[in-house]
Amino acid sequence: MLIRKPSDIIPSEITPRALYEGRREFLGTAGKLALASAGLALPGLAYSASKLTTVPSAYKLDEKITPLKDITHYNNYYEFSVDKEEPAELAGKMKTRPWTVLIDGLCAKPQTIGIEDLLKIAPLEERVYRMRCVEGWSMVIPWVGFPLATLLKRVEPLGSAKFVEFTSVADKSSMPNIGRPVLDWPYIEGLRLDEAQHPLTLMAVGLYGEELLNQNGAPIRLVVPWKYGFKGAKSIVHIRLTEKMPETAWNKAAANEYGFYSNVNPKVDHPRWDQDFERRLGELRKRPTLMFNGYNEVAPLYAGMDLKKNF
Repeated sequence: MLIRKPSDIIPSEITPRALYEGRREFLGTAGKLALASAGLALPGLAYSASKLTTVPSAYKLDEKITPLKDITHYNNYYEFSVDKEEPAELAGKMKTRPWTVLIDGLCAKPQTIGIEDLLKIAPLEERVYRMRCVEGWSMVIPWVGFPLATLLKRVEPLGSAKFVEFTSVADKSSMPNIGRPVLDWPYIEGLRLDEAQHPLTLMAVGLYGEELLNQNGAPIRLVVPWKYGFKGAKSIVHIRLTEKMPETAWNKAAANEYGFYSNVNPKVDHPRWDQDFERRLGELRKRPTLMFNGYNEVAPLYAGMDLKKNF
């Protein structure tokens, strides 16, 4: 399959320059507020997903949470569009019920689990995580989910398992870019097994206390808060335990830009974006990027590793 090279994609297709510099976000928000005050309906703005029951969680940040309208209307979801606002308009056609996830590979108890049972794997927690995009913007998101480690324990990984591969759905009938040479579909991501089993690694099924909307990766997605956002595979249909490092979508498309690990690291610049600073969505000011996105408890996972080589 033909893979679109970074040189073939102009920056405006990936990150609208005006929004990155704050102007488009300001104008868009002002426009929505004006319409809302006038009593006019906003297509796709209503959040009407089912409520989720959660238990108290220790994973809370003393930071301002990104507004729901931004979390649900500014999304990287290339199966639908390379534009960040279009997934909210286009993703509604994707059907998320019925939904099953196959878990197999190097495990003693491979199984297929329906989304209703996945919602019962463990008590659902609301975890407020700081999230960082490689393009330089960030959010603070109240995810709802359960530890990936709990799910992996259920299938009993074998001693030969070293990595976990995640495959997203690729539905031509509802996803306009499937079949187009944007990336090598289906979207695949991966983690080392010890990363996948870390307590911070979350299988998210909701945000803001309600089920995920399609543009956010419904009905179940991966969240790894110390890594850049593209590591979080959306709308997962297959989890496979492997001995070899998975070939991931963005690493295949541009290995010099998107390493397998992709830990948030201000000392390793992306060829097209400075990683020293970030801009929280909805703010004009920049703030320093934190090593591991501020989640320093994961540092022991990489003890002795050259994080510039293993970026």
